[in-house]
Amino acid sequence: MNSFRRTVSIHDIQDEWSIVQAAQANPAAFRPLYDKYFEAIFQFIYNRTQNEEVSADINSQVFLKAMQRLGDYTFKGVPFSAWLYRIASNEVAQWYRQNKRLRVVSVEETNLASMFEEVFEDDLERYRPYLISALDELKEADLEIVEMRFFEQRPFKEIAEVLNITESNAKVRTYRVLERLKKIIINRTGGAK
Repeated sequence: MNSFRRTVSIHDIQDEWSIVQAAQANPAAFRPLYDKYFEAIFQFIYNRTQNEEVSADINSQVFLKAMQRLGDYTFKGVPFSAWLYRIASNEVAQWYRQNKRLRVVSVEETNLASMFEEVFEDDLERYRPYLISALDELKEADLEIVEMRFFEQRPFKEIAEVLNITESNAKVRTYRVLERLKKIIINRTGGAK
């Protein structure tokens, strides 16, 4: 299993909850949350659109909705950013539906390698050339899980929060997607595993 670099202490999460509560009481106190997450949310959106102007528009919409719905936010033991990522994910999906565009996935070689090792413990070199094209055959929801887990290196708990599912379900869905990916690649290569 991979070791993921994204860790947040419970103390940091609780401190952040205090900031959120202050912003719920006074909208002017939202600024520290905006400053902390603006760039990360923009990058999350940009990785999915590969269009700076569209990303900026969607990012503005995400923070506007976050401010409007801040009173509905409840603490669930994960960073506030998970809630923002859920809003961003929904806004990106809505943008794709409205504009009938093909979804974009930003792939980095190091993260691709870690995912590939989970799919194929052996015969890495035989199947490696087929991995990126096999990603094109995944459904959007499956691709989103792959993106969050392997390209953005999010822990299952955060993926669960973004997708509004249980952590256990996030794990199951991730491994089911990996199995589908493996079958696609094996079918393409005519290999039997």
